[in-house]
Amino acid sequence: MVNRAAHEQSTLERPKIAPSSVDVPSVRLEVIAGPDAGAEVTIDPSLPGRVYAGKSEACQLRLTDPLVSRRHFAIELDGARARITDLESKNGTTVNTVPIAEAFLHGGELVRAGDTTIAVRFGAVVSARLHAGTRFGRVIGASPEMLKLYPICERLALSDVPVILEGETGTGKELLAEAIHEASPRASGPFVVFDCTTSPPSLMEAKLFGHERGAFTGAVSTRPGVFEEAAGGTLLIDEIGDLDVALQAKLLRAVQSGQVQRIGGAQWLKTNVRILAATRRDLEREIQEGRFRDDLYYRLAVARVELPPLRRRRGDVAILAAHFWAALSAGQPMPADFSARLLDYAWPGNVRELYNVVANRVALGELADMNDVLRPPATPGGASARDLIDDVVARGLSFPQARHHVLSAFEERYVDVMLAKFGNNISKAAAASGVARRYFYTVRARHGR
Repeated sequence: MVNRAAHEQSTLERPKIAPSSVDVPSVRLEVIAGPDAGAEVTIDPSLPGRVYAGKSEACQLRLTDPLVSRRHFAIELDGARARITDLESKNGTTVNTVPIAEAFLHGGELVRAGDTTIAVRFGAVVSARLHAGTRFGRVIGASPEMLKLYPICERLALSDVPVILEGETGTGKELLAEAIHEASPRASGPFVVFDCTTSPPSLMEAKLFGHERGAFTGAVSTRPGVFEEAAGGTLLIDEIGDLDVALQAKLLRAVQSGQVQRIGGAQWLKTNVRILAATRRDLEREIQEGRFRDDLYYRLAVARVELPPLRRRRGDVAILAAHFWAALSAGQPMPADFSARLLDYAWPGNVRELYNVVANRVALGELADMNDVLRPPATPGGASARDLIDDVVARGLSFPQARHHVLSAFEERYVDVMLAKFGNNISKAAAASGVARRYFYTVRARHGR
């Protein structure tokens, strides 16, 4: 017997909603002034992610201008236009002499970075074919942004090269890593995750490489590290941008040599693992600031996959919400007012936030307070504290709800500032904040930092 409600929800995930192709303009970036005059790059509409311009070897438009950052700006196709984003470059980006953080391009603009001027040329509209399915493993989505991603992931799954997965917190990097593992020849082997944000710095090396009995106080027995645990399978190093610089050197040696040495051990042990790394950080900026080793980056970034934020995945909110609802609600139909509310939100927490919101509504039903669950969009960088408070007060929330939103925004900003000030050293940031390290960890994790 077919459950009608579940059947209606499942139709939202069927391949028929996925476009077979997308019409986009051909876009060419041409350097017309500066040290690299004459250099150019054409954006391939069939490839996922953004085109980067900067000094890094990983940038598609590589510049030698000393005033340009490693990753200075990025451009991505967005329907009939292109979106340019300044990547917090040191000297900024301008479009037709106007400084921008983000802007839309329609062709004919002049982009300036440092002493370099780049002309944006729009050409004829081309039709880019898209992947036929609406999922890769358990990664679901039918937006053009995701359909461009799946063929790349399928190819990478069949290889054994290291891959860096980039994306904001909550975009599904770990889920994608597991999907790559499950589609690979190593699928019968273990999938092990090492999270660089959850292990105390004093124990990180032991968890990575293992230790012998008596190697340090508390080492009452010999324990293998994650490289040994993942033998024959895949090791995901999650949030690798948070790994201590000293440990980065040891990780590089392990990746290069295919061997590890336990703490307190004299023997080198051969490893047989496929390395995936995930990060919410811009590792190019971390390299520029001296917080990440460029040799480790290039060893791991044999391939890069950038997961788009949910707010850029056109149409995927409805598909994902229906999928989560069907999995959590035991066949109950999704309320129309709830689904409509989901579409009118920016999703700063991405897919993880969407799942939590659906789970909250399933659990509490009509008692769920959507004003409390759906956080107000983050204020722009130039917005003042008064702007935020006025916005929260104007929404007519109860006093506890309004206080929660303002306190949450304060905590998020404070943690970001303190981590940046102390080079992501949690112990120093906590000490300077006047709170226990465990409490700082808790606040940091609450805001996905």
